[in-house]
Amino acid sequence: MTKTKEQEGLVFRKPTKDDGAEVWELIKETGVLDLNSSYSYLMWCEIFSETSIVVERDGKTVGFISGFIHPDQPDTLFIWQVAVDASERGNGLATRMLYQLLKREGCEEVNYVEATVSPSNIASQQLFKGLAKKLRTKCVIHDYFTSGDFPKEGHEDERLFKIGPIQKEKIQVEG
Repeated sequence: MTKTKEQEGLVFRKPTKDDGAEVWELIKETGVLDLNSSYSYLMWCEIFSETSIVVERDGKTVGFISGFIHPDQPDTLFIWQVAVDASERGNGLATRMLYQLLKREGCEEVNYVEATVSPSNIASQQLFKGLAKKLRTKCVIHDYFTSGDFPKEGHEDERLFKIGPIQKEKIQVEG
């Protein structure tokens, strides 16, 4: 696969606690993702590094996915947040991050990817539906959390997107 100019210079890697502050800033700058405490991103980058990913360009964090193996479903990678810097949007970076995660040793037992997405988050809906299409598998969508489940008014419903089953050879070829 020939790399485009946009793909050159990108570094995909596991996060460390040293990434926590920049990840927090990236999430904040999106303006659409729920911003958790800076402490939570430090912990996320330290404890869940095997199932999360940071992407840098010229030393700047331009992409981040937080994920974990579902405790009740060891074959499922749950994606918590996907963030891409405005300078990198529209180049398929989020999909590439998902492929990189699915290729990791810590995800070798993963057959499904899950994520919750609000109705107004069209980009995330397209990301997960597109992932299913690229992997030639299903994307099943169910109601999950309602706005009433959240402590403050104003949070949208969250729908559960379940992609799979995933055939590992499709990840190797596509990613």
